[in-house]
Amino acid sequence: MEDYAASSDDEYRYSDPEDSVDAFDNDDNDYQLVSSKGPSTQVITKESLLAAQKEDLRRVMDMLSVREQHARTLLIFHRWDVEKLFAVYVDRGKHFLFSEAGVTVDEHRDSNSSAAPSTIMCEICIEDVPSDETTKMDCGHCFCNGCWTEHFIVKINEGQSKRIRCMAHKCYSICDEAVVRTLLSKKHPDMAEKYERFLLESYIEDNKRVKWCPSTPHCGNAIRVEDDELCEVECSCGLQFCFSCLSEAHSPCSCLMWELWAKKCRDESETVNWITVHTKPCPKCHKPVEKNGGCNLVSCICGQAFCWLCGGATGREHTWSSIAGHSCGRYKEQEKTAERAKRDLYRYMHYHNRYKAHTDSFKLESKLKETIQEKIAVSEEKDSTLRDYSWVNNGLSRLFRSRRVLSYSYAFAFYMFGDELFKEEMTEAQREIKQNLFEDQQQQLEANVEKLSKILEEPFETFEDDKVMEIRMQIINLTTIIDKLCQKMYECIENDLLGSLHIGVHNIAPYKSKGIEKASELSVCWTNEANNTV
Repeated sequence: MEDYAASSDDEYRYSDPEDSVDAFDNDDNDYQLVSSKGPSTQVITKESLLAAQKEDLRRVMDMLSVREQHARTLLIFHRWDVEKLFAVYVDRGKHFLFSEAGVTVDEHRDSNSSAAPSTIMCEICIEDVPSDETTKMDCGHCFCNGCWTEHFIVKINEGQSKRIRCMAHKCYSICDEAVVRTLLSKKHPDMAEKYERFLLESYIEDNKRVKWCPSTPHCGNAIRVEDDELCEVECSCGLQFCFSCLSEAHSPCSCLMWELWAKKCRDESETVNWITVHTKPCPKCHKPVEKNGGCNLVSCICGQAFCWLCGGATGREHTWSSIAGHSCGRYKEQEKTAERAKRDLYRYMHYHNRYKAHTDSFKLESKLKETIQEKIAVSEEKDSTLRDYSWVNNGLSRLFRSRRVLSYSYAFAFYMFGDELFKEEMTEAQREIKQNLFEDQQQQLEANVEKLSKILEEPFETFEDDKVMEIRMQIINLTTIIDKLCQKMYECIENDLLGSLHIGVHNIAPYKSKGIEKASELSVCWTNEANNTV
């Protein structure tokens, strides 16, 4: 759908002529990108969206010597992948490139218009219409302006505004966007504005390298990545997220692992498992009953007595060895199911408790930042030989990054060494070896992260210089060690664990020593075209 939830009709308006897509051809006042090279991730704001789109349009227009509308049609068809478009052009030629995308270029369009008859019969409404009230597309088909306008409105409302095809039967040419814009503006300016907006935002909606920031409420920004799409980014609004699945940043979990884990933590499946493990259904009213004593004869609140071992209804008379009116035939399969549910629940609780512990620690340590700055301020005011306290901030940043890695590593381990995803990929022996290898890495990282956390909480602003220097060296050493341990864990995951699998859907965002990259804003300035030198 083109009316996505992230924005409202009022949120994106480009009705001013200088702000419209036509502003590309304005020689007196034009957008200019400061540089097309730069950081691997960039923030595209509403103001820079036009310039970002123009950059790719100009590349195609210059390479293929086509008009802007044809360049956009080609780019939308190839999802704004300029390199792919050029590759098709080189491999298959211009004719294939154009016909595949529905582009028809009429080189003699203007010269043909003078020879048009005074009236033309529109084959849609079957009426004779003055020729000046008709429009001929590049494909050669000519219909009255009224029919064209209605066709455009229908297609826009159907969500096809970015690729409106000609009305003629079996004609797959894409309509001239300038004609669509002109005809709609005459009687339906609201639809023309909607059409303009969709064309502009197609740069984000149809571009695999650009995605809207998933912030709530929406910040209005989009993120463009220049290199690997499998990465984690930080928008200028402060939100960190996975560019691939738009969830919170979750490396070293793959996107599928994180989706499953998040759902598992949200729903009530584990509550159901607990009920399965700790209760039995009453054979009369079927409500769950919990056993609170050692005797295997239990009673439901409905009054029914039953055997805890097999679940069968019984009388109330019983001894240690028998229950009146009942000979217990235990259901082995039910026992196995209950034991399996119990084992799965305990396994989930093991990983979830550690995941949550590190998540909670991360939240608590995030509050340390303000305290740390206060400690630094106090220390700087002291008459001390030590003046540079950047090592404290570096240590705190490393603590935040490694704490996140640890937290998500437990969600990763839950699926990596469980039966849900990779049961057929490893034997039990292989699984045990891999799990031991990973857990060794995890434990080393965990131990050093806890050391760093403890040292950062020290009141170093009250210590003498010798003690502060000692803490400084400890934090610097731990910062380096933790960084190397994180790298080592990722190498283990990428090479020894996921790298050995035949399933290729569990790639992860690579580890970055400096943390999640903060996207820089796409630099745009207003300049006079005549004064530009490139």
